[in-house]
Amino acid sequence: MSAIRLLVLGAVKQHGRAHGYQVRNDLEYWGAHEWSHAKPGSIYHALKQMAKQGLLHAHEVAPSTVGGPPRVEYELTGAGTEEYFALLREALTTYDQKTDVLSAAIGFMVDLPRAETVELLRRRVRALDEWRAEVTGYYTPEGGPEQLGHIGEIMHFWVHSADAGKEWTLGLIERIEGGAYVFAGEGEAFVGVLGEGEENPYAKP
Repeated sequence: MSAIRLLVLGAVKQHGRAHGYQVRNDLEYWGAHEWSHAKPGSIYHALKQMAKQGLLHAHEVAPSTVGGPPRVEYELTGAGTEEYFALLREALTTYDQKTDVLSAAIGFMVDLPRAETVELLRRRVRALDEWRAEVTGYYTPEGGPEQLGHIGEIMHFWVHSADAGKEWTLGLIERIEGGAYVFAGEGEAFVGVLGEGEENPYAKP
């Protein structure tokens, strides 16, 4: 899965309707330009592609002040909403997602109900356990990586990653079950987007 689709759909959803610069500004505000491939070119390309695919509706709202084409605002279609939630659920559940995909999912997890988010994360824990069991079918962590020569370091890294991923996920589950954050249907959620005209301290020139 590409993080850019989830990031762009999520950013548009948080605004209701948003033009490309707003989406770019939000993603830079979240630091996504540092931990993902959410660069300006890929953001605008994703918006146009998903509009062609019927996931976003493109509204031409105003002529450009500098004589260019009209400004376009994007809004999720029904198919776009379905795609967004499918990507979000997959990203929270799958143990081997890239860091940028999981990071994007964490940023949007509060769009789901609390109980569902916990269940998805528990599935992730089970998948990590299964993956670890596969690795340790060929490699005994207690014996140390040297038992397989330097190649054992690969297995050692996988086991360590599974253990660290499980520990982090269980900690997140504990915080969520303890009442942290405002999830869907619970009231006014945290607003993580910039208002129109609000200065972005992290914007790239």
